[in-house]
Amino acid sequence: MAIATPEVYNEMLDRAKAGKFAYPAINVTSTQTLHAALRGFAEAESDGIIQISTGGAEFLGGQYNKEMVTGSVALAEFAHIVAKKYDITVALHTDHCPKDKLDGYVRPLLAVSEERVARGENPLFQSHMWDGSAETLADNLSIAQELLERARAAKIILEVEITPTGGEEDGVSHEINDSLYTTVDDAIRTVEALGLGEKGRYLLAASFGNVHGVYKPGNVVLRPELLKELNEGVAAKYGKTSPFDFVFHGGSGSTEAEIALALDNGVVKMNIDTDTQYAFTRPVADHMFRNYDGVLKVDGEVGSKKTYDPRTWGKLAEASMAARVTEACANLRSTGTKLK
Repeated sequence: MAIATPEVYNEMLDRAKAGKFAYPAINVTSTQTLHAALRGFAEAESDGIIQISTGGAEFLGGQYNKEMVTGSVALAEFAHIVAKKYDITVALHTDHCPKDKLDGYVRPLLAVSEERVARGENPLFQSHMWDGSAETLADNLSIAQELLERARAAKIILEVEITPTGGEEDGVSHEINDSLYTTVDDAIRTVEALGLGEKGRYLLAASFGNVHGVYKPGNVVLRPELLKELNEGVAAKYGKTSPFDFVFHGGSGSTEAEIALALDNGVVKMNIDTDTQYAFTRPVADHMFRNYDGVLKVDGEVGSKKTYDPRTWGKLAEASMAARVTEACANLRSTGTKLK
């Protein structure tokens, strides 16, 4: 196994929920960061999720002609080939996609997978995210219904964000205020629109004070206990215990206790981007500062080819990011849980 089949992805999520652990969902923007994520998972003996945001997809498409679908399809196809050499299983996912980018990203990617499934193949991506948090809940869920129907037919899981996550992520931004907490009524309305699995499986990015970006512990008030309230509120009405598969967004700076409580309350996926970006870049900066005269042709000198060769500092970046992914697996209790 390498890239999860739809059946295996469902099994992965079921195992995480039953075992009260979560998969790190690592944002990648290049073949090198993809390898770093795969290496980190392999070294932790953990399965995981690789994801591409709209901005990441645009970057992957190249700066000459920025095109999200080309970039994301190219990296996904690359992942299907190179992931086979890593002794773990990963799912491919697309991250935050707001309404104005659906026609240029998620809907065309759904069409790609629909064509593959029609030929008897597996979908290219295993899940897609619809970020309707900037819309009214009614409009958000209306679009989610359409996307869930298509996703189900293509054997794909949909992720929905029903209420705002603070901060900014690829151009989608929200203020940090009391609206960052999903209510039981929001959760019930979600079930009324999307069902409890019979209309297709979906992951729920509920808000419990999450904020995208960089912040220090204590600067944001997280309430992971709210997830338990959402599950219990829906269970009381529909009779299904622990109905939601939750996603933890905006987790940078979270304490170990907050992460542990979120896992206990049903989180099966946690997005990690800010911390892995820094882990990738930090050794590159160190290399440049330490080897200034080698990476630059200062005062007419020739520099040092071995020093400015991208492979030299690229290896350092990959190793550092992989180590941060391995750390994330430990924090999310997924270490050593890979499918046999």
